Amino acid sequence: MPGPSPDAKHPLAVDPGMIFLKNHITRDNIEVGEYTYYHDDQDAPAFQDRNVRYHFDFIGDRLVIGKFCALARGTTFIMNGANHYMDGFSTYPFNVFSADWSEGLDPKRVSESTRGDTVLKNDIWLGTNSTVLPGVTIGNGAIIGAHAVVAKDVPDYAIVVGNPGRIVKMRFDDDTINRLNQVSWWDWPVDKITRHLPAIRGADIKTLEAAANS
Repeated sequence: MPGPSPDAKHPLAVDPGMIFLKNHITRDNIEVGEYTYYHDDQDAPAFQDRNVRYHFDFIGDRLVIGKFCALARGTTFIMNGANHYMDGFSTYPFNVFSADWSEGLDPKRVSESTRGDTVLKNDIWLGTNSTVLPGVTIGNGAIIGAHAVVAKDVPDYAIVVGNPGRIVKMRFDDDTINRLNQVSWWDWPVDKITRHLPAIRGADIKTLEAAANS
């Protein structure tokens, strides 16, 4: 089989800090696509416990990360369990600590405080110590700069930097982005990806489209 096995836990023998992330996920509320990696020389396999924060089963939100994403050290996801109610006098989470303190809490109020799933599509690069807040969707091919805080959705092939994260550039024009999403090379069989790596690495959309149809 060409390329590394997507089932390898440590695809680089010389670097144990490099992991294919899906092979270290055990939670049902986290989904990671093939070949997405996380790199951290400080216990990378503990990603789901160290880097996915406030992710509680009873809330029901999911973290979904697509294929061929690159997550640098310290990439962190803040999930909906971090949210506190802000429509009353106190923001203290009484209901977390006691059944007695949960009485009278309107379930509708609980659901309205949840921003939904956090979704990363495919071929996304997240820089060192970047942070993604609850309910955000990051589009295909986006780049998130080091130490950026992503608080709202990011379109396909955007470059986001800063706190709060802001779009500083689109990587390609709208027509090219549409055509890249049509090609969706990340969904090709791995042997086809291997054969056409020059087209995937390149910047000629016609060449990539020709590869898609070969």
